[in-house]
Amino acid sequence: MEPLRIGVLGAARIAGRAIAEPARLTGARLVAVAARDTGRAEAFAAEHGVERVLASYQDVIDDPEVEAIYNPLANGLHGPWNLRAIAAGKHVLTEKPSASNATEAALVRDAARERGVVLMEGFHYVFHPVTRRLHELLAKGELGELQHVEATMVMPPPADDDPRWSLSLAGGAVMDVGCYALHAQRMLAPWGGGAPKLASARAGERKRLPGVDEWLNADLVFPNGATGAVRTSMAGEELDFSLRIIGTRGEAFAPSFVLPHLDDRVTVKTKEDTWVERLGTKSSYTYQLEAFAAHLRDGAPLITDADDAHATMELIDACYRDAGLQPRPSSTI
Repeated sequence: MEPLRIGVLGAARIAGRAIAEPARLTGARLVAVAARDTGRAEAFAAEHGVERVLASYQDVIDDPEVEAIYNPLANGLHGPWNLRAIAAGKHVLTEKPSASNATEAALVRDAARERGVVLMEGFHYVFHPVTRRLHELLAKGELGELQHVEATMVMPPPADDDPRWSLSLAGGAVMDVGCYALHAQRMLAPWGGGAPKLASARAGERKRLPGVDEWLNADLVFPNGATGAVRTSMAGEELDFSLRIIGTRGEAFAPSFVLPHLDDRVTVKTKEDTWVERLGTKSSYTYQLEAFAAHLRDGAPLITDADDAHATMELIDACYRDAGLQPRPSSTI
């Protein structure tokens, strides 16, 4: 398979783990990188073997050798720069969420469709064997019929000046970590009679930051009557990125479904037995890049495409509105 030729927008901390290391392991080429601070871009390129440092994000997008853009910028810059990359005819692997709100996500989706390029949203966890096994347990009937799902995404607070607390940059607990919990619920649609709908949501604002959610809890209902509970916070004492699936015959629990390289366990309890499975600590980001390459090169199915991104953003906006907050504002470059 011809290696993917990737351009990186920015030298964000996540980029080393989410694209540089997977590229090294899969043989993808990191063709170009740019950052607001050229020194940071040069350091990133030296550490990760990026072929060249360019002066601006637009220069990376316009580089004729780059075929796909990786966008790890602040949330509020996902939509605008995704649109810039799509307009240039480049495929996009964007960090989640793909846009600041559902209206902007629809623009990104429609632009990708019209331009004939692929947008993949970075819900990397779904490609790892931990999540694949949770789905398999439902698909094979080992847990019986789906009854309830508990998705928890809680983390200690970032620094006060972190952009994840910025309303104008589409910050907040749901946008940073809660989107994983909502997406994980949506991925259970095949066993819930369809996608879940929001029943209710409650949120608390960050002190002195009106409109920015420090925490948000949501209740969901699937068409078949199964229920979902989402708990998300950026003010926890410790990390809790867990997923519990309860069926009529048993339940399965993954203590670290979003970061399975830290804990790859799935504990299964049925009426007859209890056991623990270990599914491997290979990074979910590597599985994600493999899936992106397989889709672009061989036409393999892609779960987290632009349509899926828009549907997730609609659910996020619904949570904000029901909790008495507003969806994040769109940004401009």
